[in-house]
Amino acid sequence: MKEIDEVNLPDGIGYAQTHEWARVEGDVVKIGISDYAQDSLGDITFVEMPQVGDAFKKGEQCGSVESIKAVSELYMPVGGEITAVNEALIDSPGLINSDPYGEGWILTVTPESPEEMESLMKGPAYREMLKGLE
Repeated sequence: MKEIDEVNLPDGIGYAQTHEWARVEGDVVKIGISDYAQDSLGDITFVEMPQVGDAFKKGEQCGSVESIKAVSELYMPVGGEITAVNEALIDSPGLINSDPYGEGWILTVTPESPEEMESLMKGPAYREMLKGLE
């Protein structure tokens, strides 16, 4: 596993305490799991994703990520309606391991309350939280 200081935490992304990330891209918010989460899970083997059109509140479970080590629930870092899911993950769930903030994104939503993004942690605060988990 990576050391906390080695975890990739790009700027411009909000992080939830449950290890999801969210990034505003135009009118939608793209969501995935953090580099820390994918590293902790190990080789990801399956991703359960919601359906386009489903709606969830912030904090609600919307899917799961399975690895050789465990199954981890996926929670909504912001509430809204699902506008897309990353269908490439059906055949290649390992994209989350190789590129968690790029090709390994999981879903996009039209946010119900865009101001919910402000409640998410920035990279330095998320890293501090991770240090408290060691």
